Amino acid sequence: MGVRFLASITPLFVSVCLLEVTLKVSAKAIYPPIIKEAREVTYKHASSSRLNLWIMNPEGHKKNDPKPVIVFFFGGGWRGGTPAQFEMQCKYLASRGMVAITADYRVSSRHKTPATACVEDGKSAIRWIRKNADELGIDPEKVAAGGGSAGGHIAAATATLQGFDAGNESIEISSKPNALVLFNPAVALDDIGIEFILPEETKKNLSQRVGTNPRELSPYHHLDKTLPPTLVFHGTQDDAVPFVTVRLFQKKASRIGRECRLITFPEKPHGFFNWGRFDNDPFRKTMKETDRFLSELGWLEGKPTIDQFITRNQTLPKQ
Repeated sequence: MGVRFLASITPLFVSVCLLEVTLKVSAKAIYPPIIKEAREVTYKHASSSRLNLWIMNPEGHKKNDPKPVIVFFFGGGWRGGTPAQFEMQCKYLASRGMVAITADYRVSSRHKTPATACVEDGKSAIRWIRKNADELGIDPEKVAAGGGSAGGHIAAATATLQGFDAGNESIEISSKPNALVLFNPAVALDDIGIEFILPEETKKNLSQRVGTNPRELSPYHHLDKTLPPTLVFHGTQDDAVPFVTVRLFQKKASRIGRECRLITFPEKPHGFFNWGRFDNDPFRKTMKETDRFLSELGWLEGKPTIDQFITRNQTLPKQ
């Protein structure tokens, strides 16, 4: 029964729905983003483009008082999207005392690059953040990576995949995050036993899209005992990234003794967590759980202030 169900939806996962989600997002996305409260810096030049980070600091932050940091990667099927997607998550976490960053990376619609370049850029961003820890005033041992959909894939890939490093960067500086916060992430790009099976035509199309054998870029298939503490949010009615894939990811992580917390949102679709959706109820819940997760790691202090944050910002437009 499970296999028949998967066979009916997995073509949507890799060939139609992610593209449709991308087009819907792109239609209203602002690129390059205008994020007034952030400092914009370039972390990399690639494909004749500057790739930037938008950095938000806690109030009164000083470089000699290093803070934890989180970097987010936007969704868009490795094809489009905007760093502005995670502006509000960054704003909230900066208000709670950590440095929060939303990152640009290469996508096929703008740079004619496959998903391998997305992963390379994700690793470059984390490596740049660690290299510039003193200038940023961050703790290089408290670097979290987060993201949604394809951006969640990139974040998970930085924690699980070997290789895909930029040739001009020193691999002596780690590109592996110390924690993950993932929103409906694409963590399985190939079959998982009989529990998740991709049609052959879908696999062929996916290979062209990602630029390599999909298994080589699939976080689930490279998950091992080095996985950092991980928090995953996913809606059960996600028609772009099947819920079963994150459930299998969580089970594998638990089986090998790694912390991976899966928080389920019943009946919620892809992108449910974005600012402004469903009266901000999922935003509130995901940020409260993220706050608790980071507090348990010793990265944040005090109680979540998400209710006050939403009240202060409730007139801002949807993401």
